[in-house]
Amino acid sequence: MAARRRGRGRGHGRGANAPISVEELMQTQDEMMHAFMQHLQDQPTPPPPPPVRVKDKHGEFMKGRPPLFTHSADPMEADDWLRAVERQLNIAHCNDMEKVLYASGQLQGAAQT
Repeated sequence: MAARRRGRGRGHGRGANAPISVEELMQTQDEMMHAFMQHLQDQPTPPPPPPVRVKDKHGEFMKGRPPLFTHSADPMEADDWLRAVERQLNIAHCNDMEKVLYASGQLQGAAQT
């Protein structure tokens, strides 16, 4: 069964409804694939992406000199420590896991245990 061409494609001198053989279809497909591959090979190689800069969040956190916490009988002192540490963690753009890790590093003595 022969396929029929439709539309206004690039015909080979035939009418719009002239049948095309399987061999002609395969030849056309091969030519198109070759032209496409040639086009891809002719494209300039894009420059490599710039290197990703990894931000030292711990260094940024420590730059603000967050306070250490050892113990306190006054809950307000613990709250003040927590607010100061939270402020530095936010400045350093820490994620939740980094916040836990860096804040717990500021605990000493009885607070650490």
